[in-house]
Amino acid sequence: MSTFRGLEMAKNAIFTQQSALHTTGHNIANANTEGYTRQRVNFETTSPFPSASRNRQELPGQIGTGVKAGSIQRIRNQFLDIQFRGENSKFGYYETRNEALARMENILNEPSDTGLSASMNQFWQSLQDLSVNPENAGARSVVLQRGKALAGTFNYMSDSLNKIRGDLKNQLEVTLKDANTMLVEINKINKEVRNLETNGYTANDLYDKRDVLLDELSKIVPIQVSYDKQNNGDGVATVSIVDDTGNPIVTLIDGETDTVNTFSETGLYSEVNNLEVVSQIKVGDTAISMDQLLSSKGSLSGLIESLGYTMDGQSAEGDYPTILSKLDKMAYEFAGAFNNQHGDDFFGFDDAITDQNGAAGAIKVVLDDPTKINAGSESGNGQNALDLADLLHEPLTDLDDSSMMGFYESVIGDLGVIAEHAKRMTDNTNILKSQVENQRMSVSAVSLDEELTNMLQFQHAYNAAARSMTTVDEMLDRIINSMGLVGR
Repeated sequence: MSTFRGLEMAKNAIFTQQSALHTTGHNIANANTEGYTRQRVNFETTSPFPSASRNRQELPGQIGTGVKAGSIQRIRNQFLDIQFRGENSKFGYYETRNEALARMENILNEPSDTGLSASMNQFWQSLQDLSVNPENAGARSVVLQRGKALAGTFNYMSDSLNKIRGDLKNQLEVTLKDANTMLVEINKINKEVRNLETNGYTANDLYDKRDVLLDELSKIVPIQVSYDKQNNGDGVATVSIVDDTGNPIVTLIDGETDTVNTFSETGLYSEVNNLEVVSQIKVGDTAISMDQLLSSKGSLSGLIESLGYTMDGQSAEGDYPTILSKLDKMAYEFAGAFNNQHGDDFFGFDDAITDQNGAAGAIKVVLDDPTKINAGSESGNGQNALDLADLLHEPLTDLDDSSMMGFYESVIGDLGVIAEHAKRMTDNTNILKSQVENQRMSVSAVSLDEELTNMLQFQHAYNAAARSMTTVDEMLDRIINSMGLVGR
């Protein structure tokens, strides 16, 4: 080796330790940056002397020539990323349904003194009182007012639930816009990554930015991410939606061709039973079947299940359409049975109502004269008022052989079970997601204590390399300036 090789070796060591110090400083600076993955410099030995050749010097072995900074690597576990995104999708699904069902429970407000059951009990009590005093004008007026209150409660619940459906519809459309924005941004990062990797760079900070977007996207829909690692770095990402078995449904981003298939924001809805429900979700030119989409757990499918959907174009399914349909059925069938027993129409509906669809929002008291309430067939006979009161507790054929009160209690019971399940699963998936996130953070997050320790280590190595250079310099000075008499 050259006499000056020692200087070169010390110089490489200084530069390498300096790179490690700069990377450590970068880690410390981003200790609180969301999505940042700590980095490290991979040290590599330089090519030893002599290199393999036919005319190499005859030496008993190769001599080391020092160190160099090989690559700057992100410390990240892709398996934990896959786990986190899977749990994040489930959490997004149950969190969305839990919020929607909690709002529904607040509207129905059972048990309480102001809900539908209280209105039915008050109406029943007023009819009981009328049966005792069928000639009492005050008792008749109370029946009329209690009937209006019952109809008003039906109207309020139906209108409130439909307003929440309007909010869910807006939330669905905003979610699709957000997902499309993320997809465009991820594809843009893919292009930047390809340009940098083609020129030999490793785009660690761009990888972090892309991973943050992929984590956010995974909450909306379950995704599968694959990487084209033809170059030195992570490569470009290809993103697909997967079903509950992990099989790809449709490609959102094709990393090889830089193609983005965004969610269509038009043609989402169809009108079924007077309700606007989701009929299809399109990604690019591909329509995802509703059963495939609902089998994949994410906030998008949670919103669709809450808002309502149709698979056959004939029936509306989902949390809110189911409850609205049951309320409509109660209002329609009870009004029919009550009017039939009363003889004249006591309850009525808007002209647009021809069947039970929309009945809860349109039911009203059409009888305006309390004296026309049919309490009994004879003066002082309140038997018909008693029969009318019994309709609230007697089985009705069109209510699945349940009474008005019994049917409503089953509705509230079913809702309670579904809401409790959604709440429990929200808590469970949040715990699992947090556990995976903690594991991921233990691998990828910046530990200030560890970084400060590394900084001291690299600083000492830097100082030692500088001292090595000084030693070589002193040796050269001795050889050049203090040996021999030539030149004096």
